[in-house]
Amino acid sequence: MLKIGVIGAGHLGKIHLRILQSANFVELIGFFDQSEEVRNKVKEEMDIIPFASVESLIEACDIIDIVTPTITHFDCAAAAVRSFKHVFIEKPITNTLEEAKALISLSEEANVQVQIGHVERFNPAFMASVKHLQNPMFIETHRLAQFNPRGTDVSVVLDLMIHDLDIVLSVVDSEIKSISASGVSVLSDTPDIANARIEFDNGCVANLTASRISMKNMRKSRFFQQDAYVSVDFLEKKNEVIQMHDVTKEDPFAVTIDLGEKGKKQIDILSEDIEPNNAIEDELRSFVFAIENEITPSVSIYAGYKALKAAHEIMKKL
Repeated sequence: MLKIGVIGAGHLGKIHLRILQSANFVELIGFFDQSEEVRNKVKEEMDIIPFASVESLIEACDIIDIVTPTITHFDCAAAAVRSFKHVFIEKPITNTLEEAKALISLSEEANVQVQIGHVERFNPAFMASVKHLQNPMFIETHRLAQFNPRGTDVSVVLDLMIHDLDIVLSVVDSEIKSISASGVSVLSDTPDIANARIEFDNGCVANLTASRISMKNMRKSRFFQQDAYVSVDFLEKKNEVIQMHDVTKEDPFAVTIDLGEKGKKQIDILSEDIEPNNAIEDELRSFVFAIENEITPSVSIYAGYKALKAAHEIMKKL
């Protein structure tokens, strides 16, 4: 069984530790946090071995799980990769594009796996909807959150919108043609609300809105494509699929629409039963599976770079 260690024992780091502590797909060796107080507290509360340094933890593990502030991602990941360890990094991949490029080069040279923690890929509502997404041509996303001082050290684009950027880039099979964006700082020194319009070479348009100063939380995406509309509620873990197809046999109970010379279309509305899951556990499990089977991780280092590149382009426009 592969051995894993966690760097960072803050709010999200503790969630990772709890999951890995009871996991049956990997062995948790211990953790490191730069705060001695945090190390002692986590050791007492969770009975997990604290390591005195990043280097000692890396040496003891096969996989390093990085759950630290974004500004430290590159240094932690580079140290692990240079020691030929596989790396899981919470989003975003790094603080700068230059760091991301350097990390890609290091990982390729060391021949190790790197997965980025874009956890919404493992949201059960999205996973149930993927099979219905076929060349969407218009996408609209809203990710709204009530104000929380945690995370305001970065723009709302890197804090919230990057989740939806990764989702959009994962379903649109085309290069970005142009980006326009606007945003405003309200309560912090970086933009707290932002809107971006992304146009792709294939004609698809994505309109993304993110806010961390809303009165209520919302995480919804809508995908429009030929003869279909797919709605995903990431927060409530629900989806809705509305599809149209040619009427081949009249059904008095079916909802139909008369398109004149183009004939009639039947409208089917599908709301699937979504199986609940622990998305963080699933993404960590998938990473271990990718390592053991020598396949590309579900959210590769290259996907992490693409999302970060789009985020930085948006921030330039703000």
